[in-house]
Amino acid sequence: MLHDRVLVQLDREAGERRSTGGIVIPATAVVGNRRLAWAKVAAVGPHVRAVEPGDRVLFDPEDKGEVEVNGEAYVLMRERDVHAVAAERLEDSETGLYL
Repeated sequence: MLHDRVLVQLDREAGERRSTGGIVIPATAVVGNRRLAWAKVAAVGPHVRAVEPGDRVLFDPEDKGEVEVNGEAYVLMRERDVHAVAAERLEDSETGLYL
């Protein structure tokens, strides 16, 4: 990984969703507003400061560059394209979510 790049793998359960009424909404359904997606960080470049491998990040899937490595699909982005970070490595006194 070079510079400020972050390599993430999309959550497998991020496909279908259920409405509050129990209706299944497929991943291919078009929603009026843009929907952000969660992904797990696989690798980071040497200039990435706020994200570590294993963290979960929130990003806009419209601004993504997909790449396949060893048969697995990943998304490559810059650190500045990450909207939030959820990390288990933080102490109990912190929320664990940076916005």
